[in-house]
Amino acid sequence: MEEFHKVRRLPPYVFEQVNRLKASARSRGADIIDLGMGNPDLPTPKAIVDKLCEVVRDPRTHRYSSSRGIPGLRRAQANYYARRFGVKLDPDTQVVATLGSKEGFANMAQAITAPGDVILCPNPTYPIHAFGFIMSGGVIRSLQVEPDDGFIPALERGIRHSIPKPLALILNYPSNPTAQVASLDFYKEVVAFAKKNDIIILSDLAYSEIYFDGNPPPSVLQVPGAIDVAVEFTSMSKTFSMPGWRMGFAVGNERLISALTRVKSYLDYGAFTPIQVAAAHALNGDGADIAEVRDIYHKRRDVMVDAFSRAGWAVPAPAASMFAWAPIPEPFKHLGSLEFSKLLIEHADVAVAPGVGFGEHGDDHVRIALVENEHRIRQAARNIKRFLASSAKQPNNVVPLAAHR
Repeated sequence: MEEFHKVRRLPPYVFEQVNRLKASARSRGADIIDLGMGNPDLPTPKAIVDKLCEVVRDPRTHRYSSSRGIPGLRRAQANYYARRFGVKLDPDTQVVATLGSKEGFANMAQAITAPGDVILCPNPTYPIHAFGFIMSGGVIRSLQVEPDDGFIPALERGIRHSIPKPLALILNYPSNPTAQVASLDFYKEVVAFAKKNDIIILSDLAYSEIYFDGNPPPSVLQVPGAIDVAVEFTSMSKTFSMPGWRMGFAVGNERLISALTRVKSYLDYGAFTPIQVAAAHALNGDGADIAEVRDIYHKRRDVMVDAFSRAGWAVPAPAASMFAWAPIPEPFKHLGSLEFSKLLIEHADVAVAPGVGFGEHGDDHVRIALVENEHRIRQAARNIKRFLASSAKQPNNVVPLAAHR
């Protein structure tokens, strides 16, 4: 039977191949150390859970909630932006709650995209950044570029060679998967370019609070006048270890927020009210929970970089995010990221995310998530060290799993 039109536009889900292999290994009794999916393992802070339990006992909160977010939650997010970035937002017109940043991106794409609209998107990038627009009928023009001096020339080429003119530009710093961080000066240049060329900026700032070297990542909305062209998406999943709660936000340009809010009003009734109240309680806190989460990821990053280096795999230390973007070791680079990821599961009992799952330009890397404790990270390094040593001695015995089929 022929697949439906939108399903046909989506490629095979690369990560599912790794997930199936991981599940198969575990069914055989293997102890897989999972550094693949960016699924935080830390518990949600007790005060947030306690607030949820308190509110859920009130039966009035069991009714339909507000799709755009209850007023107290939108105020809490506006106050967070004022404290953290010095950005003033109107909680009634410039803030909308989303079911995580992923849903926000997908529904923004539904709200603003006409068939054939061109979107400028980094490659590699988090899949929803591209496929949210592809599912909405848009066309992606990939930018294989870093947030440096080459970015504006890449945008200029994108404008020059796109028909029709691009509708929007996607930004994601700190980046998932590459962990790159952008400066405020970078955002100033991009905002000026967007205004000059009448392009919308959609910024994913999900990892704003997971940074390690004393330099908090900025928001694009800190640039004077950015709110004329930009919307920014944030998430509580990583900042407060609340991934399953599905709570995020879109903030910024009033016209774009209005469009997203209208689309959402037809699709959902928002998160469960007790979750929204607990999320507001978290945002109104003193920041101690955020600092504790940041410190844990910082320690894990340092352990991972040191242990993997000792194992023979040099992994650059990420300045932010909960990921490391690791070049495939030279002897395996020709295999590509999917086959290398399969080898790590089969021969090292370690799961990582193949870089090709984030775009074709990521195929010479894998993403390592800091979602296991320090002991498990060291164990992963020991397993990888044995795998690398074994493959160096007997390279013909290390064959990609695809070759076995």
